[in-house]
Amino acid sequence: MEKLIITIAPTGNVPEKSMTPHVPVTPDEIAADIVACYQQGAAVAHIHARDEAGKPTAALTYFAEIIQKIDQAGCPIIKQISTGARAGKTAEARAEALILKPDSASLATGSSNFPHSANLNEPSLIEYLAKTMLDNKIKPEIEVFDAAMISNAVALRKRGYLTGRLQFNLVLGVKGSLPATPKNLFFLVESLPPDSIWSVSIVGAQHVNLSVMAMALGGHVRVGVEDNMYYSKGVLATNVALVERIAAIANAMGREFATPADVRRIWGI
Repeated sequence: MEKLIITIAPTGNVPEKSMTPHVPVTPDEIAADIVACYQQGAAVAHIHARDEAGKPTAALTYFAEIIQKIDQAGCPIIKQISTGARAGKTAEARAEALILKPDSASLATGSSNFPHSANLNEPSLIEYLAKTMLDNKIKPEIEVFDAAMISNAVALRKRGYLTGRLQFNLVLGVKGSLPATPKNLFFLVESLPPDSIWSVSIVGAQHVNLSVMAMALGGHVRVGVEDNMYYSKGVLATNVALVERIAAIANAMGREFATPADVRRIWGI
C-alpha cells in the first residue's frame, strides 16, 4: 500500500474567530499552523486566504504572503491553492493566484450546493481554470462533491484539459451535497478511474470513521479546521490536534507517512 498523504486544510472559507479561536486567518497565523502541522506528519497544505477583515479572498497578494512565510520558515510542505467559488466569482478572479505556480490547486469539476449557497462552476469556468493550471504545470486536485464531478473530470482528460493520473479529493458531509456515509464513500471510490490517486475530506461526526475506512482502502486523508471545527462533541479542534490524531491512527494501522518528496513522486510533479 502506498504511503499515506496527510493534507492539512487550516482555514477554509467558513470558520471565523467568533466560531473558534483556533482558525488561522492572517498570513502569519496560517503559515505558522501549516509549519506546525508539517512537523506532525502533514505533507500537503490546502491553502485558503483571508483579507484584512478576515473574509475569504482569491487575491494574489494574500496567497503570495502566506507562501512566502512558509518558505521563509524552511518548510518544504507541498502547497495547494484553493480556487473555490466562495472567495472569487469570475474565472479570472479565482485563477489570479495561480500565477504563483504552486505545486497544486483545487479544481471543482461541477456545481453543487453548500448549506446556504450554491457552489457554481460552469463548464467554461472549469475549462479556464484547468487550462490555466495545465499551462503553469500545476497539479489539479479534483474536488468531488457529487458523482458527476468524476465523469466530468474524465471527459476533461479526454479533451486534453487534464493530463496524467487524475487526483481526486472526495468530499462527504457538506450539507446540501453527499452525506458522509460508508455507502457513499464506497460508491465514489468504485466510480474512480482505475489509475486514480484519491483522498477524502469528511465533514462532521463521521470524520474519523470514514477517514479510517479511506486509509484501509489505500486512500489519503485531509484534515483541518476548514472541514471540522470540533475535535469531538463540544470540544473545539486545533489543526495540529487533527493532524496528530490521524497520524496516530495511521501509525496504529502500520501506514507510513508520505513526505513532500513522496507526494511529488506519487502525483508525478
